Amino acid sequence: MYTIQSAAEEFFKHCTYEKNLSVKTLKAYGIDLAQLTNFLIEKNYSLEVHQITKKELREYLEKLSTLKPKSVKRKVATIKAMFNYLEFEDKIEINPLRKMRINIKEPKRLPRVMDIREIGRIFKYAYSQNDKISDPASYHYQASLRNIAVVELLFITGARVSEISNLKIENIDLVSGAVSIKGKGNKERFIHICNHETLKILKQYKSLFADKIDNASGFFLINRLGHKLSDQSIRQIVKHLSSKAGIQKHITPHVFRHSFATLLLEKDVDIKYIQSLLGHSSIMTTQIYTHVNRAKQKQILRTKHPRKDFSMLPPLVI
Repeated sequence: MYTIQSAAEEFFKHCTYEKNLSVKTLKAYGIDLAQLTNFLIEKNYSLEVHQITKKELREYLEKLSTLKPKSVKRKVATIKAMFNYLEFEDKIEINPLRKMRINIKEPKRLPRVMDIREIGRIFKYAYSQNDKISDPASYHYQASLRNIAVVELLFITGARVSEISNLKIENIDLVSGAVSIKGKGNKERFIHICNHETLKILKQYKSLFADKIDNASGFFLINRLGHKLSDQSIRQIVKHLSSKAGIQKHITPHVFRHSFATLLLEKDVDIKYIQSLLGHSSIMTTQIYTHVNRAKQKQILRTKHPRKDFSMLPPLVI
């Protein structure tokens, strides 16, 4: 009997060794497929893959309907991917999802962003904490320098938190300023650090943490125990610095990414370049940043609106 557990195991090997998917993606797949398996068990449905039909899957989708649309879309995508694999490998005759019309609408939400003044306040607070400590050997000095390196990397590259966490010393050339980032699907992209202040602080950090970086298998950002700095630790650092800087918004590493993209767009950078910098496979993903904030909108309308090209007022008589 070819069960869903056996199918999931084969699918995982395919995703791990052939598609080379990230640990984070594999973890999500595992959760999604385990939930489907548990549903079939709870309902006393057959666990044999050939016995899973549109009927069982429709019931499962009904159960998922209480979740957020984004979560439902991910879980459906996982199931589709597995059944597509099984069909391609001739493990099943036809993917039961193939003739199911599934339309999950996500509400359109504009990304939360910071303006340049808010980002400046976070940087000012982070740097001021380091300036207060004179002993480079102290933990507080090292932690404050590491925190500066975190926010500098987030803003200068616009990278995802996991991409920053997984940076290794070999990925960062502080002479040329080139940073090699591995994104989703292990796609590599290069970002150049052109700001001399950012390069200076990263060189200081690298010099101070050289031994710890070596002991942590080359990971660039290090926690207090000498291990790789986790995604969650970076989130906590960003939360702490933004709160202490007096920012009222809920700031996450991804807000830095959104702000990076939005501020570049407001500087009239072509959206295709922004797509490349962010590592988006589709321009449609990047187009969410085509919104402009109120200040920029006001500036555009004041300077560019064609109404300013004519006047109904009488000419000024001197």
